[in-house]
Amino acid sequence: MDRKKWLITFLVLLTGVISCGSHSGKMLSTLPLSFKVVVENPANIVRKDALIEIKLQEVAELYPDFNPQAWAVFDETSEIPSQINEDSKELVFVADFNPSQKRIFTIHYAKEGSVTHKYPKRTQAELSHMVGGRFVNRVYEGGEFKNVEYLRVPPEHTDHSLYIRYEGPGWESDKIGYRFYLDWRNAIDIYGKKIPDMVLQDVGQDGFESYHSLSSWGMDVLKVGESLGIGSLGMWLEGRAERVAITDSVICEIVRNGAIESQIRTRYYGWKIAGKKYDLVSDLSIAAGSRLTRHDIRMTGKPPNLCTGIVKMENVSLLSSTNQNCEWMYFATYGKQSLNNDKLGLAVLFRRSDLIQITDDKHSYVVVLKPTGGELTYYFLGAWELEQDGIKSESQFSDYLNETVAILDQELKVTVK
Repeated sequence: MDRKKWLITFLVLLTGVISCGSHSGKMLSTLPLSFKVVVENPANIVRKDALIEIKLQEVAELYPDFNPQAWAVFDETSEIPSQINEDSKELVFVADFNPSQKRIFTIHYAKEGSVTHKYPKRTQAELSHMVGGRFVNRVYEGGEFKNVEYLRVPPEHTDHSLYIRYEGPGWESDKIGYRFYLDWRNAIDIYGKKIPDMVLQDVGQDGFESYHSLSSWGMDVLKVGESLGIGSLGMWLEGRAERVAITDSVICEIVRNGAIESQIRTRYYGWKIAGKKYDLVSDLSIAAGSRLTRHDIRMTGKPPNLCTGIVKMENVSLLSSTNQNCEWMYFATYGKQSLNNDKLGLAVLFRRSDLIQITDDKHSYVVVLKPTGGELTYYFLGAWELEQDGIKSESQFSDYLNETVAILDQELKVTVK
């Protein structure tokens, strides 16, 4: 590199450093108060983009003047992107940890005022439906798509009504995207991503089903059909998995659409199954840097079971947990099962104490689980070989799942000082 080019490069880098330093310095000058948060990784495993959750109630007990409108998280002198989740009353951010590492973070805040945070989006949740047209024989004609945060699903809506963009809500991280059909099918599908950018805002805009073809960002990689897709909720009844199909009404809302974490909440009223009716709340959330979707379920009544699972495909390997000492376990498939005929790993992860049985029906491999007090939590994920730095072999996928289970089993220890 000649001297002129070297000098230009140096000045560009220096400008970036000064800019970042100036931003941090300006931020700290407006946030004169602070406290420490100690986070310990108890596992002998590297954790990348580990989600750290701090209860605001715990903060308020120690620092009653903490203002959730004016804060910033720092690692020494570097600001770390963070967000506050109003629904759960938590402050969250992600950070990397070496095996058994303890890290100390500083949360700076001001008693009054507010601070605007503009961080790169690493997660997204959205719901978009047509406005300005009308239903004709249960198909929506005319209008244009509009993003909304709340939707009571109209009774005219059904599958292929052309009313909701890509047929339901979507959520994504910088690793992968998901959607579910917001109609009688209620099944979850996967968008494989070749790039870390947020892409859902553009999916389906140039054609209702254009996302089934490989593009520069990726594509819909899973054929769901009559199956549980990946991680869809149902009930095991008379030898088959029954999805949440017949309801009195359904409301879907975007609870979080943050840089660090996003969440979709769907309320199903009057789920009719096995001669009974249940009201059900489903929370689907995803965090930055993660393939995992967390599914939290709350429901009325005393259901005999709930189930989830994975679509059945030919010529795939079946994988399951081998460590009997872990509370979390998994069931998974791996092979050339994407719509692009490339390698795709699919998995559901659940607590051993919730497991009733692992079985199957005509369309799905099924994990039957027992809710406790009407509540259940499980995770699901997809891993597409074409994603950036993707998993490209069965052995890599198996190692990844075993590591994920170990991480779920050993939660981070978070202490507010």
